[in-house]
Amino acid sequence: MAAMEMPPITLDPIGVVANGEHDVARVDWSRVRSEIRLREGLAEALLGLEDYSHVIVVAWLDRIPDELRSRRRAYPSGDERLPLQGALALRGARPNPIAVTVCRLRKVDGDRLEVEGLDLVDGTPVLDVKPYIAFYDAVPEATLPRWARG
Repeated sequence: MAAMEMPPITLDPIGVVANGEHDVARVDWSRVRSEIRLREGLAEALLGLEDYSHVIVVAWLDRIPDELRSRRRAYPSGDERLPLQGALALRGARPNPIAVTVCRLRKVDGDRLEVEGLDLVDGTPVLDVKPYIAFYDAVPEATLPRWARG
């Protein structure tokens, strides 16, 4: 099969994370409060979002080094006791370091969102924010491989 030619994609961040957190290796983000500061002119795009309890935040992991973006396989969390996995079967470094996180929406204030449980460090570019809608976004019968069940 011939390689598909794909046009490049250009994305412009809609905002940035502000939370004072700088440890990208942090494990528990559940109580971290963050502010998403949107770029000027986007406040009106938040109309109605305050009625949701949770949002999906899509971000660009700008601190992932190129050598990790180019890797194709790795051990989950770097633990060689776990089975080797392809980069797209892991939640870590990948060719396009896009993060997708569901977090609690605490407040909408002008062009700022206050959220809790967002697993992104201070200064991370935000690409999009969507309302979390359980009947669209949750899949209760989803399965995991044995090693990932904790």
